[in-house]
Amino acid sequence: MSVRYLSCGDTAFTVEFGNEISPAINGQVMALHAVIADARKAGKLAGPLAGIVETVPTMRSLMVTYDPLSTTRAELQPEIEALVAKGLKASGKTRQVTIPCCYDGEEFAPDLKDVAKATKKTPDQVIEAHLKSAFKVYVLGFMPGLAYIAGLDPTLYLPRRSQPRVRLPRSTVAIAMDMTTIYPFESPGGWHLIGRTPLMMFDQRQPQPVFLAPGDSVTFQRIDRKTFDRMAHDAERGTLDWSKMVKA
Repeated sequence: MSVRYLSCGDTAFTVEFGNEISPAINGQVMALHAVIADARKAGKLAGPLAGIVETVPTMRSLMVTYDPLSTTRAELQPEIEALVAKGLKASGKTRQVTIPCCYDGEEFAPDLKDVAKATKKTPDQVIEAHLKSAFKVYVLGFMPGLAYIAGLDPTLYLPRRSQPRVRLPRSTVAIAMDMTTIYPFESPGGWHLIGRTPLMMFDQRQPQPVFLAPGDSVTFQRIDRKTFDRMAHDAERGTLDWSKMVKA
């Protein structure tokens, strides 16, 4: 795997592990991210590494930001290269997250029938394929809390909609290409809308406002409208038991 180091201004550089989106490449990104994070928690970041402010994982690279008063790229890069040369093992530490989703009706799933037609399936077969997909959060972006979750069943691969919507509801579940996502706020969007979750992907009342994180394994669980309404009510009131959705 070829690794490139690219400048990002005078306080950061990027460690790029490849030029495609793949589990192997993202695994290397997350492994380096974890090595640095674990060393920081253990108080073992010494020398030039002590100047690291944070690391930001993307689908195929890791951005390393640093304090220019404590270190430089010239000092940091050889240290990072040494970590990479030792071999990066994908961390076994991953959260198992279950996302309840209601796929019922035009209100929640306005594109479900179109997706079924385009993929030569019935709506129930589309839902079944979405439920059995082995999803993993690769990166967060576009807006706070929006996760790009790869691993969609190949039979559901579709390009983005030719006509994006100007406004779509918060917590809408959508698919495009080989990914699914959940819109954390009411916003524009060009993906295919197939359901909605009662969960909030961004809730500033929580100690950690962003629900999903890079590296999370995600599965969807089908719920009916009655269950959706009950859980959405609890989520709005702040009384929903989020621990039932996450296994460390």
